Amino acid sequence: MTSVKVAVISLGCSKNLVDSERLMKMFQSVGVETAFEPGPEFFDGPGQVHVVVNTCGFIGDAKEESIEEILSWVDARTSGRIAGLHVMGCLSQRYGSDLKTEIPEVDTWCGKSDWPGLVGAITRRAPGSAIWDRVLTTPPHHAYLKIAEGCDRMCAFCAIPLITGRYTSRPVEEILDEARALAARGVRELNVIAQDLTSYGRDLYGRVEIARLVDSLADIEGIEWIRLHYAYPNEFPLDLLDVMARRGNVCKYLDIALQHADDGVLANMRRHITLAETEALLAEIRRRVPGIHLRTTLMTGFPGETDEAFERMLAFVKRQRFERLGAFAYCEEEDTYAARHFDDIIPQEVKQSRLDRLMALQQEISEEIQQSKVGQTLRVVIDREEPDHYVGRTEFDSPEVDPEVLVDKSTPLRRGEFYDVTIISALPFELIGEVAVCR
Repeated sequence: MTSVKVAVISLGCSKNLVDSERLMKMFQSVGVETAFEPGPEFFDGPGQVHVVVNTCGFIGDAKEESIEEILSWVDARTSGRIAGLHVMGCLSQRYGSDLKTEIPEVDTWCGKSDWPGLVGAITRRAPGSAIWDRVLTTPPHHAYLKIAEGCDRMCAFCAIPLITGRYTSRPVEEILDEARALAARGVRELNVIAQDLTSYGRDLYGRVEIARLVDSLADIEGIEWIRLHYAYPNEFPLDLLDVMARRGNVCKYLDIALQHADDGVLANMRRHITLAETEALLAEIRRRVPGIHLRTTLMTGFPGETDEAFERMLAFVKRQRFERLGAFAYCEEEDTYAARHFDDIIPQEVKQSRLDRLMALQQEISEEIQQSKVGQTLRVVIDREEPDHYVGRTEFDSPEVDPEVLVDKSTPLRRGEFYDVTIISALPFELIGEVAVCR
């Protein structure tokens, strides 16, 4: 009997990546060999290979990337080079019924979370692994820890609630069991993720419990860093700041998407917060957690954004001097509140021009912040070795999206270990350093 092998292609965000890792573990629990985004050799060896594409469906560019990835495997499926082509994730959840007709070569279209069903469709067996157990595709010293799925915020521009449904928290003890298991495997850095961290627990416990959860995670032996991703500014749980300030292994880093700084645009976006309230919150965060690095996301060209509104956002960014900032131009998403109630009339070239101005301003700010770190000694974890240097990150840098630290190779270093590194120079998106004291 020919063995079955599964290649998993994961697109989109880190939350999708966790889903892919769990799916791979389920396949392994029934004896299937798996590979994450493998090279050609995986397909040339013995065994019938099934390809699973875990898609993203959040914005137009992500949907296009997902469709292109699926289509790139169609020839392999029709020619018999692969035994099956299967699609899961956000795009499949939202558009699967339509795509079945448009891309009939796909064998299975399943929703975002029907991993056991997909395993059964390919192997005719039920997986036996724990719901949180997974293969790690990240470097072995860090992992993403997903604590919830879905979102209740219903922002005007966002399709996530249409895809994922209502906010669903995982129980505290289940999350802690997963974190302990990860620590036992050598994971030392947890990047805690959810569509909205700051609603965690309300659906299960009747109150927000993110502070209690993070405090408990910080007790786990072996966990050196805990970094928090995707907070929402409205109704922000201020007790979380006390935990961040008190616990040494909770990174002074917070990813909090603000989207805009003009009251009219914020109202149109249904963000339920004003500019004054936003600035008061940011001041309180910086007061309670000295040295914190804030990452935010802003949007240009949302309906109702006048030239004056955009200038107010630029002035806001100049005042706040965010350590990390990403931005994108508004793209209408079907069935959202904005698509139903506003006309997308701002020309694309205006959206892009505003985006370019915003990011040019942020680059100036980022360069100044980077230069201010020259001469400081920072704790750095080493992610990988390259021919001329080691590459690491500080507690202020999330994997994949934030600046890295290039460390001189005069001292042998080990991947996954933490070192004190003195910063000797700075580039716009990198710091250059040398080891001060090994830890």
